[in-house]
Amino acid sequence: MSEKHFPLTKAELAGLSAQYPTPFYLYDERLIRDHARRFLKAFAGFPNFREYFAVKACPNPYILKIFAAEGIGADCSSLPELIMAQKAGMTGESVMFTSNETPEKEYVYANLMGAVINLDDITHIEYLEKAIGGIPELICFRYNPGPLREGNALIGKPEEAKYGLTRDQIFEAYKIARDKGAKRFALHTMVASNELDPDYFVETAKMLFELCVELKDRLGIRIEFVDLGGGIGIPYRPDQKAIDYDYVARGIRQAYDGIIAPAGLDPLGISFECGRPFTGPYGWLVTTAIHEKHIYRDYVGVDASMADLMRPGMYGAYHHVSVAGKEGAPATHTYDVVGSLCENCDKFAVQRPLPEIVPGDFVIVHDVGAHGRAMGFNYNAKLRAGELLLREDGKIVEIRRRETIDDYFATLDFSKLGSFKV
Repeated sequence: MSEKHFPLTKAELAGLSAQYPTPFYLYDERLIRDHARRFLKAFAGFPNFREYFAVKACPNPYILKIFAAEGIGADCSSLPELIMAQKAGMTGESVMFTSNETPEKEYVYANLMGAVINLDDITHIEYLEKAIGGIPELICFRYNPGPLREGNALIGKPEEAKYGLTRDQIFEAYKIARDKGAKRFALHTMVASNELDPDYFVETAKMLFELCVELKDRLGIRIEFVDLGGGIGIPYRPDQKAIDYDYVARGIRQAYDGIIAPAGLDPLGISFECGRPFTGPYGWLVTTAIHEKHIYRDYVGVDASMADLMRPGMYGAYHHVSVAGKEGAPATHTYDVVGSLCENCDKFAVQRPLPEIVPGDFVIVHDVGAHGRAMGFNYNAKLRAGELLLREDGKIVEIRRRETIDDYFATLDFSKLGSFKV
C-alpha cells in the first residue's frame, strides 16, 4: 500500500497562498534527498554505478542542483536541458545526452561540455562526425530489441517505437564507430515507462549483459557501462506498491555474476536514467476550488487546468486527490474535479469519491513531481503555475515564478500590429 500525504496543514496553505496564489507546484527537498540516497545505496555494490536523472521529468535547475549535491548526473534530450544541467553543476560524463532527430548544434554543444553522446540511429554516426569534426572517444548507442522484448502499456511495443537501433544495426554501428576512432563504448536501452514489476528491470539487465558478451565475441569490443534506462514507476494509486530497489539490485547482481563475470567483462559500469521515482511522489499541485456545478454529474471546478497537469487528460492517468483539512473525512460525495480549459478531457479526477468540497477549499493533486509542470502548455492562453520548494529547514522558497500575461505575449510584437494590413 502507498500512503498519500501532504506536508502542510490547511492553515499553513492559507498563509502560503496569500503570498503565492494557487495554483502552484510544491516539492519536498527532504523527501527528494532521502529517496536519492536510498536509491544509490541499493545499487552501491556495482562498479561505477551512476544515476542520470531524466531532466525532462522535472526541468528545474534548483532541483537539479539538489541531485548534483547527491552525486547524481543528468540525462538530457535537448540543448536547453544541457544548459540547465550545466548551470546546476552537472557537466562532463556526469551528463548523458540521449536525444532523437537531433539538430547539429545540439550535438556540438553536448560534445563541447564533454557529455556522453548516446546515438539513436546508425545514420547519426556520420551526422555526428560532420557536426563535431570526428567521433568522440566515448560513444553510446541506444538499442531497440523490437519483437525480442515486450514493452509495457505506456511505452508500447518496442518494434513500434521510433527509438533506437535494431539488433543487426547495433553490431554494425559499433564496428563503424570503432573503425572511425572511438575507443570507449557504452550501451543503452529504454523499453518501459512507469513499470512497477521489479523483474522487468532484471530482465532488461540480462538482455544488455548478453548483448555485451556478443559484442565482445563478435567485434572484440568491451562495453564500459550499460545504461538500463529509466522506466521505474511509482504507485500513483494508494493500493499500488513501490518498487523494491534492493530486490532489483539483487536480481541484477545475480545476472551480472552469471553473465558478465564469466565473460571477463568485469568491471562493467551500471547506470539508470530514472526521473519519475526521484521527484514524482514528492511533488503536489495545489489548487483552489472556485466553482461547483450540479447537472448530470456533480462537478468541482478548480483554478488549475489541464494546462498545468496534462497526464490525466492525455493518458487517462490516475492521480490521488485530497482536500486540505478534510484528510480524514468520509468520502460522501462523487465528483469530477475539472479545470477551465475548453476541452472535456480537462479533468483531474473522474467520478471520484471525495469529502464534500466547497468553493475556497484547497484541493491537492498528488504525485505530480515528475512529468507535471514539465508538460504544461499554453492552450486557451492559460498561464502555467509556478513552483515552490519546501526546504529541509522548513522554509518555502519560490524556484520558478508563475507565468504572467507579459510572458505569454513576449514573442509577439504588438507595435507592428497597426501597420499590418488585412
